[in-house]
Amino acid sequence: MPLFRKFLHLIFPAACAHCDTPLWDDPVPFVCRTCWDTLVPIAGPCCPHCGDPFASQVALQHSPTHECGTCRIKPPAFTQTWSLFPYQSPLKEAIILFKYRGKRSLTKPFLQAMIPALPLLPTCDVLIPVPLHRDRLREREYNQSLLLAHGLSKHLNIPLLLSCLLRSRATVPQTSLSKKERFTNLRKAFTIDNVSRIQGQRILLIDDVFTTGTTLHECAKALRKAGSGSVYGLTLARML
Repeated sequence: MPLFRKFLHLIFPAACAHCDTPLWDDPVPFVCRTCWDTLVPIAGPCCPHCGDPFASQVALQHSPTHECGTCRIKPPAFTQTWSLFPYQSPLKEAIILFKYRGKRSLTKPFLQAMIPALPLLPTCDVLIPVPLHRDRLREREYNQSLLLAHGLSKHLNIPLLLSCLLRSRATVPQTSLSKKERFTNLRKAFTIDNVSRIQGQRILLIDDVFTTGTTLHECAKALRKAGSGSVYGLTLARML
């Protein structure tokens, strides 16, 4: 594969999506080795509910279950979420290519980065990717969260459940909205197609980016209302 990539770069010169350095034998498509090696998982204490990192390294030292202000004021419907990397360069540029420019070849390096960074996850019965609305899926031709979920399902040995959680209402992308608009944009946007498939099931939701947590909250709310067990969330990146 490296020789083939060198040949492609020789015929079709390409540059790193972050630093614009010409690519040659770099292991990740569209990102140079130097930039990709700066990728560091989110570390340190964080909210045990939504995963929001705390500023202080001793935040949970005397109160391990201490939640962030947002979760205390308005608890999300999900039980717990984890985000593996900060949504910063070079990962930010790579996710944009993956999500909006059809660069599905980034699936493998994303999974290779995610798997070593996985926390100790609770036992779950099924894994569900956050769905796209049918119009967005028709336009994009693939669901980026499903690509990640498929690989994680194999690694974690958790069955992948599709066509059960549906995005029944078309919405504007969360990243294009203000913080206030994000909280209302996805309200009642998700429905359950086959209730019996998720009743009593402990579910792990998979998405690409955690912005305000509204997407995972609305998905979890629909699932819990339909009778599911605990709902957890896992995302590749998180906006800090």
